[in-house]
Amino acid sequence: MADDLLKARVDAYVDEVWDSVVSDIDTLVQIESVEDLEHASDDAPFGPAPRAALDAALRIAERLGLDAVNCNGYLGYGQIDGQDDKQIATIAHADIVPLGTGWDFDPLRVTRKDGYLIGRGVADDKGPLVLSLYAAGFVRREVLRTGIAPKHTLRALVGTNEETSMGDVEWYLQNYREPDFLFTPDAEFPLICGEKGRVQGAFRSQEIAGEKSGNVLVSLDGGTVANAVCSLVEAVVYANLADLPAAQHIELEDAGNGKVRIVAHGKGGHASMPEGTLNAIGILVDYLLAHKLYSPSQLSYLELLQKIMASTDGSSIGIDATDSFFEPLTCIGGTLRTNNGCFVQTIDVRYPTSTDVDKMSAVLEPLAVQHNASFEVQGNMTPFLTDPESPEIQTLVSTYNEYTGKNGRAFTIGGGTYARHFGKAAAFGPFEHGATLPKWVGPEHGPNEGVHEEEFKQALKIYIVAIMRLMELNLD
Repeated sequence: MADDLLKARVDAYVDEVWDSVVSDIDTLVQIESVEDLEHASDDAPFGPAPRAALDAALRIAERLGLDAVNCNGYLGYGQIDGQDDKQIATIAHADIVPLGTGWDFDPLRVTRKDGYLIGRGVADDKGPLVLSLYAAGFVRREVLRTGIAPKHTLRALVGTNEETSMGDVEWYLQNYREPDFLFTPDAEFPLICGEKGRVQGAFRSQEIAGEKSGNVLVSLDGGTVANAVCSLVEAVVYANLADLPAAQHIELEDAGNGKVRIVAHGKGGHASMPEGTLNAIGILVDYLLAHKLYSPSQLSYLELLQKIMASTDGSSIGIDATDSFFEPLTCIGGTLRTNNGCFVQTIDVRYPTSTDVDKMSAVLEPLAVQHNASFEVQGNMTPFLTDPESPEIQTLVSTYNEYTGKNGRAFTIGGGTYARHFGKAAAFGPFEHGATLPKWVGPEHGPNEGVHEEEFKQALKIYIVAIMRLMELNLD
């Protein structure tokens, strides 16, 4: 009965505040809070616009009755003190990716249309940020209603640097104690309890590129970022255009002075989800090898690239791995550049707990040497996993299932969220895993970024009830 009364109060609260929720999302959306390090300062370490968004979010927190604290401009929080020294936290972010092109609506205002909210950041992550603040606002109302503080402290963290380096949480964890449990509303329901590790590295050839005498292959250039499957890459070679045959996904053009530009077109995608992609580098390398468009010194490196692109699970280069918690390792080729007379191929590996960077390096370094190249690790993040059977995770998942009538279970991903920076954490909604949007509504990071308003309302209810239940747990 007590649970039913709680849910009734939550329903009434969400109905009462919902227009204010949408208005506050609009307030944040109006701030073009893209990282701007060129204009950063001591109190705005990621630029003036992320700082402005932080200030606006903390004003919302203060209006909702939370104790609002600005942490040197890196991030901030709204807090309700608890009876003990344990801390439950949420974390969402007020920074955004650039607006981009292709919008049919004003990206810097919330547009309400046919049951959807449209605007840059409504999904990622200003909308969920406002939900987290209003969830804390309900807890504050309960304190005022009953006169009893919650069992644990509740802290709603506001980040400002999630879209780039996550330097905000790194700074926070160096200066503040870690929450006993945290969730971020910046992902999908039912719940993400683990994220693969991530290695980024590069295979560098010997000095075999450029206009040196005897070089057939002059340059290779493709890809935009290391963590995306390459969709476009080109080579410049010394060859006779008339001698080169047409091929699928290949474009040929005269580059002058006896050279030909060969452009390969693939199908890009995120490094953590390579299924269904087509790496343009593999297409190009296969073409170069098939038509002997290389000098003898360049052959071995091209054969190395061919091995890298031959699989997306790392099996072709001997680093494939899996375990009971995660889907198999993924490995993709991201960027390919000509640099100081060398070719440099980056890879992005998302790996489970059954392997690690040392094991992979022990395979990749000698592989590179076999092909007259070198391999260097450029970055590594270890896998993150919170026990899916822990009381905190089960509390969140069961609350979601009650509201949706589903039988959802915690799952793991290859991507990364704020959660991976904390010892005991999860990514919890607010979007349905695998849900589709109308054609006129865009995804996060895309034009016409949008969310379903009723699903958002339900997410707020789920967050409130889940937090109230977390408050009753005995935290380790």
